[in-house]
Amino acid sequence: MKKRTSLREQQNKIERIERLQSAVATLENYKNFFLSKGELVQEGCWVARYRVRQPKQVYWYYKLHASLPTFPTTTEPKKLTKYKHLGKAGSQAHVDAVMGVVRRTIVEEIQKTIDSLKNSLLDISFDSEQEDK
Repeated sequence: MKKRTSLREQQNKIERIERLQSAVATLENYKNFFLSKGELVQEGCWVARYRVRQPKQVYWYYKLHASLPTFPTTTEPKKLTKYKHLGKAGSQAHVDAVMGVVRRTIVEEIQKTIDSLKNSLLDISFDSEQEDK
């Protein structure tokens, strides 16, 4: 047998739903802000630093590294490779790749949080927060 909920409990429930909806809306705005700032580097890619040794010098370069072949090669555009050369630290390609990885990470985390809050909304909406014994 289901308990009757008091007016106070119903008001509390409405307030919690409104707080969750407000938080989701705020996070959606944050997500859209970061999406508008530039490209996201695809999932499974990161920026890696590597060293090139020459007889009298050592150089540091950067590459975008993917877990699967993703980038077209320079010699055969139909062939894919796991690496995209970005050049030296501070080059436009290097900075763009770093910022794309950061934006992707932020957007992914915001989306996970949105999904979690939406699940909380479902819990409240369908009275599944508490289960009868």
